[in-house]
Amino acid sequence: MALAHAILSVLINSPCSGYDLAKRFDQSVEGSVGFFWEASFQQIYRELNRLEEKGWLQAEKVLQENRPDKKIYSVTDSGKQQLCDWIVEAETATPLKNDLLVKLYAGYLVKRETIVSKLETHRREHHQRLAVYQEIEKKFFLKPQELPDDWKFKYVTLRCGIQSENAWLAWCDEMITFLSSPADTIDLKY
Repeated sequence: MALAHAILSVLINSPCSGYDLAKRFDQSVEGSVGFFWEASFQQIYRELNRLEEKGWLQAEKVLQENRPDKKIYSVTDSGKQQLCDWIVEAETATPLKNDLLVKLYAGYLVKRETIVSKLETHRREHHQRLAVYQEIEKKFFLKPQELPDDWKFKYVTLRCGIQSENAWLAWCDEMITFLSSPADTIDLKY
């Protein structure tokens, strides 16, 4: 997925400034797109300019007192059509890129305790992220079938995050047990 499509997806129902858009790509903001797509402020502003040049976004200048003027970006009909065309295109599964897995692949080179410690750290991080997702679910999605369509699709992405974190936690638990066991008693669950 291109950053352009992530930006169009965020702006389609809620026009905002570049600054506010960048905050929506921040994982510390509850319910943000940042949970599944990362982008820096610089990348976002550069892409906003490119999308405006293509005619997929339009910007309305808002005058402010004692502060620089700001632009409020909204999706044009052309941008909406581009987003719709992209949504219906076929996609392929994205290859997993994960530093931890690369380290584990060669983990036999260091003490097992080092690797187990890394797994325990990752387990804590995934547990914290799961707690955030579950809190979002409680706050905004108690009755998902009663939500308007745009919120139902936000719920779909949240559920993917919850399932993913649960899978990571189960895997971390299994591998911590596996690597903490004596070599002759190791039995993987498949």
